[in-house]
Amino acid sequence: MSDRVPADYRAYLDRVWEGEASIAEHMSGVWSKDGLIPVAAGAAIFAHFANVTAFDTGDGLVLIDSGEWRTAGELHRQVRAWSDAPVTAVVFTHGHVDHVFGVGPFDAEAEAAGGHRPEVIAHELVAERFDRYTATAGYNSWINRRQFQLPALEWPTEYRCPDTVYRDTLTYRRGELTFELHHARGETDDATWVWIPELRALCTGDLFIWNAPNAGNPQKVQRYPQDWARALRAMQDLDPELLLPGHGVPIVGADRVRQALGETAELLETLVEQTLDLMNAGARLDEIVHTVHAPGHLLARPYLRPLYDEPEFVVRNLWRQFGGWYDQNPAHLKSAPDAALAAEVARLAGGPRALAARATVLLAEGEDRLAAHLAEWAAQAAPGDRDVAAVRADVYGRRAELERSTMAKGVFTWAACESRAQAAGRDMFEILAANRTGERDSLGTVIASGDVRTTGGEA
Repeated sequence: MSDRVPADYRAYLDRVWEGEASIAEHMSGVWSKDGLIPVAAGAAIFAHFANVTAFDTGDGLVLIDSGEWRTAGELHRQVRAWSDAPVTAVVFTHGHVDHVFGVGPFDAEAEAAGGHRPEVIAHELVAERFDRYTATAGYNSWINRRQFQLPALEWPTEYRCPDTVYRDTLTYRRGELTFELHHARGETDDATWVWIPELRALCTGDLFIWNAPNAGNPQKVQRYPQDWARALRAMQDLDPELLLPGHGVPIVGADRVRQALGETAELLETLVEQTLDLMNAGARLDEIVHTVHAPGHLLARPYLRPLYDEPEFVVRNLWRQFGGWYDQNPAHLKSAPDAALAAEVARLAGGPRALAARATVLLAEGEDRLAAHLAEWAAQAAPGDRDVAAVRADVYGRRAELERSTMAKGVFTWAACESRAQAAGRDMFEILAANRTGERDSLGTVIASGDVRTTGGEA
């Protein structure tokens, strides 16, 4: 298997595995600048932020995923440089926008030639996801603007829907290859992982992303850590020799693949076990969030670093899945408005500026979480006070500097920019633009050129 991988790329894969190189080089498209990268007999990868794997079956090409809109033209060009065989099928491993927007050029090519468009195959819930994306386009625009610092982002509302859907498993046979599709709930409820037995190759989609699993994500819909771990164990049982992920570099060699799948499952399993044990003991969400910890030796792995999502958010998602939205604090069941609570706390403290001053002291003492509570109360109690806004900006700016995960950094940076703009009497989007290099108007652009390219989460 490994003799199909170019020597220089294989050496790079080894360095990434050992933690001596970053996946950013792969995800920015450096390795694909000269075309698809061979990874097995009749298989090659389009190495970008979101990977696409092409398989030559001897009776047409099959693509696993299709990338995002920014790379659609380049994907088509590279596939055509690799093979002139028709693309007979495209499998969507899930419905995230960075995986489903590259089919258009192949559709157009087929229509121009009077042939059949590629058959898009996906889980039956992908179409429902697209419907939800259309219904909540405004909300998705805002949360992704915040998460990725993209003030001009507009969420898409038109999608290439699947032609063929399945529920549990589907076997698609084409030419010399078999594609065994398996449904799993993990980062999404519509996930598909694909096993190609002739090549002992596994396409995981976003069930493996070269980061701690994106199983928490505070601004997105429900994730399924327990089901995710079960899917990883099922993949591990097949003893694959090649793992082709939705994001990040391939893993070559049965031992490495087994380790990566097993340790990713182990990380999720321990979070599930600890959380459920405390829930069953009657603990509140607050206690659980500050008690459950992921094993340090797992988070130190190059493929499990919490640089996009993080375990604390996974714990909250587990609570949401198994316990609902009520956190067992009675004051939160039917709570007072945030602004009313903030005003009352400010009165007790001697005014909003007293809260802000204390927040500054706490921040200097390293109590950044407490500082954020006080700064937030101060700002809500005095929404027009520029001095209070300046303190809030400092607190969240510092919090953004201290965090590792893209999600936490995104939320805190957005909050800091809100208050910096208020304190300076400027437009917030101007502040955001000044924080980035150039204008960003699409998720794909910022992912490829900014901080997010070193992470492996969904769009």
